[in-house]
Formats: sequence, structure tokens, C-alpha cells
Amino acid sequence: MYLNCHTYYSMRFGTFSEKELLQLAQQNHVTQLVLTDINNTSACLNFVRKAPEYNVRPILGIDFRNGVQPRFVGIAKNNEGYLELNTFLSHHLHGTIEIPKKAPYFKNAFVVYPFEQVLLNELQDFRENEFIGISIKELRKLPFSGLMKFRDKLVVQQPVTFRNRQDFNAHRLLRAIDNNVLLSKLPKEEEAEEDEKMYPIENLAAAFSEYPFILENTERLLKQCSIHFDFSKGRKPQNLKSYSGSVEADEKLIEKLCYEGLPYRYEKVDGPIKNRLDKELALIKRMGFVSYFLINWDIVSEARRRGFYYVGRGSGANSIVAYLLRITDVDPMELDLYFERFINLYRANPPDFDIDFSWKDRPAMTEYIFNRFEHVALLGTYVTFKERGVVRELGKVFGLPPQEIDFLIEGRYNFDALDGISKLVLKYGSLLKGKPNYLSIHAGGILISEKPLHWFSATHLPPKGFPTTQYDMVIAEDVGLYKFDILGQRGLGKIKEALEIVAYNQPEKFEQVDIHDIKGFKKDGIINNLIKTAQCMGCFYVESPAMRMLLKKLEVDNYLGLVAASSIIRPGVAKSGMMREYILRHRNKGRAEEKAHPVMLDIMPDTYGVMVYQEDVIKVAHHFADLDLGEADVLRRGMSGKFRSREEFQKVKDKFISNCRKKGYADTLIFEIWNQVASFAGYAFAKGHSASYAVESYQSLFLRAYFPLEYMVAVLNNGGGFYRSEFYIHDARMLGATIHPPCINNSIIVNRICGTHIYLGMMYLRDLESRVMERILRERLQNGNFVSLEDFLDRVFISVEQLSILIRIDAFRFTGINKHELLWKTHLMLSKNDRLEHPKLFPPRHQKFQIPKLHTTTLETAFEQLELLGFCLCSPFELLVEPPKNSNGQKDLQRYLNKHIDIYGYLVTVKNTDTHTGKRMHFATLVDQHGEVFDTVLFPPVAANYYFRGKGIYRFYGKVVEEFGFLSIEVIKMVKQDYIPDPRYADMKTSKKLLKPREDMKSRENAPN
Repeated sequence: MYLNCHTYYSMRFGTFSEKELLQLAQQNHVTQLVLTDINNTSACLNFVRKAPEYNVRPILGIDFRNGVQPRFVGIAKNNEGYLELNTFLSHHLHGTIEIPKKAPYFKNAFVVYPFEQVLLNELQDFRENEFIGISIKELRKLPFSGLMKFRDKLVVQQPVTFRNRQDFNAHRLLRAIDNNVLLSKLPKEEEAEEDEKMYPIENLAAAFSEYPFILENTERLLKQCSIHFDFSKGRKPQNLKSYSGSVEADEKLIEKLCYEGLPYRYEKVDGPIKNRLDKELALIKRMGFVSYFLINWDIVSEARRRGFYYVGRGSGANSIVAYLLRITDVDPMELDLYFERFINLYRANPPDFDIDFSWKDRPAMTEYIFNRFEHVALLGTYVTFKERGVVRELGKVFGLPPQEIDFLIEGRYNFDALDGISKLVLKYGSLLKGKPNYLSIHAGGILISEKPLHWFSATHLPPKGFPTTQYDMVIAEDVGLYKFDILGQRGLGKIKEALEIVAYNQPEKFEQVDIHDIKGFKKDGIINNLIKTAQCMGCFYVESPAMRMLLKKLEVDNYLGLVAASSIIRPGVAKSGMMREYILRHRNKGRAEEKAHPVMLDIMPDTYGVMVYQEDVIKVAHHFADLDLGEADVLRRGMSGKFRSREEFQKVKDKFISNCRKKGYADTLIFEIWNQVASFAGYAFAKGHSASYAVESYQSLFLRAYFPLEYMVAVLNNGGGFYRSEFYIHDARMLGATIHPPCINNSIIVNRICGTHIYLGMMYLRDLESRVMERILRERLQNGNFVSLEDFLDRVFISVEQLSILIRIDAFRFTGINKHELLWKTHLMLSKNDRLEHPKLFPPRHQKFQIPKLHTTTLETAFEQLELLGFCLCSPFELLVEPPKNSNGQKDLQRYLNKHIDIYGYLVTVKNTDTHTGKRMHFATLVDQHGEVFDTVLFPPVAANYYFRGKGIYRFYGKVVEEFGFLSIEVIKMVKQDYIPDPRYADMKTSKKLLKPREDMKSRENAPN
């Protein structure tokens, strides 16, 4: 009887989930209802999936509205009707077209016009599939409405939006957030009626007892509706069934491609390779995954044709078929990759391929996929209200001043001491937390289906311009749709651009470079030594302080070691305490025999009996606990964070424990192993995934080893990495580069290199407009370098404010004129009023001004750079009020081992973390006075008294400690050092700080930027 029910996927309107709607129906003895979210179908598939558990017959529809203004409700008779409704809604969402007052004709769907809309729009003509909906509240108006003549068209339309008053209050807050107004200013027409509730079915029938024909019409409508989606274990995949038109042709094509790929991948094709290939092909065919492989092959083939770099990873890297099709570059034979992790007979879903492209190339590849295949959409995801965001939004809705909102967000308050409004913000914040805020796009998921994707939901059109589903990856997999992951990353952009830079900066060496010679890189001693010594700044996945620390502790100097390190660093291994145990066993090979259980050591000899990879979960479950492969895969999926049936997971956990007990294992051992398994939840990598990452790491390490300056420029031009840009600039200087601030004759928008000279890009000038940069470059390209300020002004249209930025950063230093003089000239020559840009018929005559001799100090220059670039190009240690009291640095740590050291450092990065007891502590990486990096740790007692206050130089006193050869400082106390007042504005003498040229050059060489 309920034809118009909303969930919280009626964004910023509804207040509870589809599961809570079903619970509500069960409580009110409702056995059939229609889910009709407002211009949204996000909840539909899961509603159908869960309904049988609540003895509810699900029916699907859409509440079509313009904003909150109702138009009509569409109710699907069947799946074809649902497709019609989704297609209609998608057309309007894509084009931001208003929903019309009158619905089009739907062959397989009913239309219900709300009672008030019928009266307002004076609707008189109704098709056979169209009805008039009337709520309990509107019944009293019926006799006087003139609509009794449409006796056969009247149906019950009691909207369901709330369960109680609390829901209504939450709804009003959501509406205020959506309208960006104070709650007190929220227009009444923007709210739903408070009586939009579900009543027990008997009460609803009683309310309409005077009009039994309305109940009969409603029941007749509902009986004609039926919707079905297959969520069973044996469901068929809904992805594109065949790549080439038929399954048989697909099978022949994949065999042909694999055998063509053998000589490319292997110098000698031996028995094990052939057997592995035959085994995989047979299983891939049997499972019906051939088209999935061929679609991925098509995508990477197109990428190679266009010269795009890519990395294939995920569990798909466990397959020799993927290796031969060049979807991945990881040899599963070399790494003994576990094929059953990738595909087994118990697995309903196809393998997981993640294909990474450069962030610059990914949009083109996405467009190719949409053009190449018929039924394509990006996968959606929901952005939910998070705690801090909710407090900020509700603070605005309740009218709190910004400083009070910030105070609540920081969380350092006594709840009892707060005023009433602040308490309301926190109270309702907990109600809204976790509710969907808006629809977004999955990081890389693309669906390519056999049926039109509107069969499953409507699609919307986010700013990227590609149709996007209104459901997420979890429900997509539940219904049999498996995504293709097309991801963008900056690491590949760095590699590609570095090679382009090498081609123009060292063309004679470029011809000898083969970036795909991974086998050669693995054997290269120089590259392996970079890994061993953790000299990996800017290199993909191995540059963070945590990774640098791990590489030093493990003394990794080979590819397989790097593969393991890439996975050990993940939180799952670290959380279980097994990262430390792995290091101990790695450094002391006898420890594995002593500490590891024989079965565990036998299962995982390469990792000393320690679970490191996702497939280790399967191995342990299968061999240690005697679970079959299907049950073992349930465990793996259950820990991936995208698993549906927690009941099923619990059953497998119980069987794991009972099987181990039957085998005679002690409970202490059983639960120790189980805790290791459980700690992998959502974090562990597949081994093939780690191996793929390690391949890309080796490519970037090769470039850093042999073309360090070109590589650093590429790193900077592709958005940096783990650290701020200034530290990559500093690293380039330490590697031998001479760094120049932006220059109008030598700089472009991004950074460029000439020999060993790096000219910073104009992009670092935060207030310089992009159109000004483009004008400068266009004019310089067409008519050559600028020869003076006057020449520049004759050729480039620019405002006083924009030109001042360029002069202050010393972009006209080629003129040899002091920048203060240039600024005087600028203000005398240019009017502050904007001028029309037009070509000059005659060269202008410039007046000659008498300007007094002016000087600039290096300190003034440093502060100009700090303001305009965000960092200075001299050593920040030169800016201290008091020079350092000592010259201690990273080079002295070994000498001070187990002793206390007094040391200064310029802050690079801080990681704030909590101990297992919830106490705060800090790990900080800094650069010393000599440009070298060192690490510190502030344990909770120290972190409680000292904390980092942003960028700058800190003085530390602490104990130098060593763990597995890695030196760090356990801080006892620290204090931030003061910079001198800005000499451009301070009333102070700075001439004494004016450095001599030789001293200036020395400080620049050591400057940590």
C-alpha cells in the first residue's frame, strides 16, 4: 500500500537506510512496498537483495521532482519498466533538464501524480497507466476536489520519509545544509510534511475505509508489479559476455595471443611454463572469464599504440595469461605467484586487474573505453557526512561564529561546559554522521556490461563528463557486475616526462635508454645500492620516511626483497607485529627455524613463515586450517573491506578454529595465527600487486640513478610526491643542480633544465595569473627573448600588480638593474588602470627617469621568495635570529650512538599517530644544516609537552638510538627557532646579514629546499 517511500539516498532529504525502511515495513506488517527515492536509484539493488529477509515483496520506482517540487512518481511494472524510468531520469540528470509536469508514456511503468499537483496543474486527461495519489492528510479534501469522477484512478500515496520526530529534525537540518541557510531561515516549502510516516497496514486501511475503491485500485496496481535481480551464489556475470562476438571466437583469440606472447616473454619455453599456461587457459574458459581478459588486452594494446605507459597490477598479476597478453609485466613463474589467489573454481567473480596510467593519459584512455564499447559507465560511490564536516555544516546552520565552529572541530572541549547551541550541533552531528551527502565517482572503476547499464540504475553526469552509476562497487559485484579499474597515478607521469627531458637535455644518452629493460635493472648494482641505502627521494612507492626506514633495516638490495618490503610496509603486517618479526628473521636466518611453526615455514619459506601477501591468507587457511579453497577465498574477501555476508565470514572463522583444534594445535597457536590473518583486514597486498609496484619502483630508481636531475624536474612537474616541492628542489641541488628562480627569458610554466641548471617554473608564483604566463611564453616564442623592461612592456600586456610579482622574484635579473629600481620604473611607466590590449602601430617613446641608487640584501630576497614561492632558495638556517650553537648533523649520529645530541633541523614532514593505548606520538623527518636528512621520534610523554608548529627550524635534544642499523633520535625536548623579522618591513639594520658572494654560494649549495 506504500507507493512512495524514501531512504537517505534521497540526498539531503531522506533520513534512514533501505535496510531501516525494510525493518520499518516489518514492524508495521507491510508485506509489499515501492522504493521511490527522489531522482535517485542508489538504494534499489540492495533493497531488492535484502527484502526477502524481511518478508517484503520489493517494487522499484522513482520520485521525479525538480528540487523538492514533486512532479510524479514512476513505478516499474517489471525490469523493462525500471529500465525505462532509469533512462528517462538519466536523460534529465545528464542535461540538467527540468522534469516536466506531465510524464511521457512508459510502456512498462505506472505513473502516480500527487493529489496537490493534479489540482495545481489542472490535469484532466490520464493514460491507462496513470493514477492520482492521495495521502491520509489529503482525504478530507477529496470530496471537494472534483476528482471523485476519476474513481478508477485514485490510489493511496502516503509518503514515507520519517520514522519519528528525530528523523524530521534531521531532515530539516539536511534541507538547511542543502539550501546553505540558517535553520531559522529555511523556507517551509523546502521541507517535507512531518506526517510523511509509515503506519501499521491496518491503520492505513482504516483511514481509507470510507473509500474502499482506493484501496482496491492500489492493491491492483501493486499486484501487476514484479522486479527481479539475481543475487544468488550461482548468478551469471553481467559483464560483456564476448569480446569478438562469440564465446568460441574469444577462446580461439586468447589462445592465439598467448602463444604469440610466449617468445616475447620467455627465451626458452619449458614444460612448467607450458603446463601453467594450459592450466590457466582451461580454467579461464571454464569460468567464462575470457572476454574479461580480452577487454583488458584491448585497453593496454591501445595504450601501447598511443605510447602511453601503464602498469597492470592487482591479483591479475598472478596469471601467466595476463603476463603473455602484456596486461601486466610481472612474471608469475619467477615469483611463484599463487594462481588460486587469482582464479579458482569457487570464485564467482572475475580476476581483479588494476591498470594504472599516467594522470595525464588516463582521461584519454577512459574516453577510448567509452567509445570502444557499447554499455559503459563509471562506477559511483557515496561521499558521506564525516564528523568534522558535519560539525562545520551544522555550525553554520545554527549560526555559530567561525571561531566557535573551529573550537568544536578541534575536539578539545568539556561537553558539560558548552552552551545549548554547541550541544545541539554535536547531538545532531551524530545523527547525520555516516549518511550520504552526495554521489561521487569510484577512484577508477569502469563497468562494461552486456545489458544497458540503466537496467541496474540511473546514471548521473559528474564534472568528468562520463555517465556514472548511482550504486557502488559492492552492490555491483552482488548483482554480477565486475569493474575494470582504470587508475591515474603521477609515478608513471614522472617516468614518461623524465625520458622526454633526457631526450632534449642529454640526447646522446637517450638513444641507449630502454625503460622497459626490467631484467637489466634488477641486476644493476648502482640501482640496488640506492635501495639498500634508501636514497629514493621522488621514487615511486619507496620514498616515504617509513619505507626508507624499512629498506635500511632490511638492507634490501634486490627485486624480490623490494617486492616483500612493498607489502610488509602495509598496515596489516605492521599491526600484527609481524613486520618486526619479519625483520628479525630476515637479519637472523636461524630465527625462522626457531620461532616459526613448521607448517607456516613450509607454506611461506620465502617470507620466513610470516604472512606478507594476500594469498598467504589462502595458503594458511587451506594448508594450516584445512579449509577448502572456496572457504579460504571467503576469508580473503571477508578481510578486503568489500565483503557482504558477515555471517558467512563468521562461519568460516569458526571452522578455521575448530579444524585447527581437530589437528591438535594449541589454542595459543591457533589464535596467534588467526590474529595474524585478521590483522590483514583491508590492508594486505596481493604478491602480484607488490611485484607490479616494485617494477615501477625500479624504473624510477633507474632514472634517479643515471639521470637524477632530469628525473627530479619530472617529479616536480608532476606534482611532487610524498614531500613538498621545496624538498625535491633541495634534493636536486644536493645532486649537483644549480637552482634559479623564475626568469622571463629562461623559465616556462613548469620547471625546465638546461645542462645542470634548473629554472623554476612560473607555476610556483602563486598569485601570477595563468593567462599572463601564457602571454609571456607566446610572445617569447614568436619574437625571441626580452632585452629590457621597456622591451617587455612594449610586447606584453600586463597589469602593474602582475608585473610587480615578476620583478620581486627577480625574473628580470638579466637586465642587471636592481629590482627596487625596476619597481620604481614600473610604477612610473604603467598606469594602475587596466588598459585595453591592442597591437601598437608605432613603438612607444619612453621617458627617462632619474631614480636613486637602490640596494637589495639577500635576506630581503629570501623573504620575497618565501612570500611568492612558499619557500626560499637560500638555506633557511641563514634566516635565524640566533645562529645554530653547533654544527651537528646526520653525519654525527653514529658518533653519538646511545648518547645525547643537540641538533638543529628544518622540518620536512611529521607523521602523527596513536599508540595502541590511544596516546599521541610523532615521527618527524628533518634536514640538517648540511642538507642531509635525519629522523626523530617523540614518544607520548614528550609529545604531550612538545608539538610541531608548522614549517621551520627546530632545535632538538635527545638520545641517538639504533634499530636494525637505522639511526634516529628519541627526542627529550625541542623548541622552534625564530626567524628574523621580515627585513622588508622591520625597523632593523640588515646590512650585517648581507652575505659575501662566496658565503652566499656556499649557503645555497647546502640549502635544504
